[in-house]
Amino acid sequence: GSRGGEGKPPPRDRARALRHNPTDAERYLWQRLRNRQLGGFEFRRQHPVGPYIVDFLCPQAGLVVELDGGRHQERIEYGQERTRFLEQAGYRVVRFWNDQVFTETEAVLEKILRQLDQKPTA
Repeated sequence: GSRGGEGKPPPRDRARALRHNPTDAERYLWQRLRNRQLGGFEFRRQHPVGPYIVDFLCPQAGLVVELDGGRHQERIEYGQERTRFLEQAGYRVVRFWNDQVFTETEAVLEKILRQLDQKPTA
């Protein structure tokens, strides 16, 4: 996802651009989440939430799924900042490394499904 700021296009436009240029991991996971394939839950891809654009959002369950590519400290801190914001907005956040999407696909999907089955806290 991305963060808003001065001189950047509005979140809706940035989200549209991100949807047109997904990472390999996002494309792969989307193939498993789209069209209510996972437990009948609807997901949105590259969706604006406040100043952020989340990778995947299930509004019905209040769940955000984020994918992380690198393990650099600044990305981890940025991810924690995003997670705090999203949780304060009433969302539950689950995040995975990109490589997990490819090497542990079924485990990733099972974890997402378990989160979907929990009731939203809001």
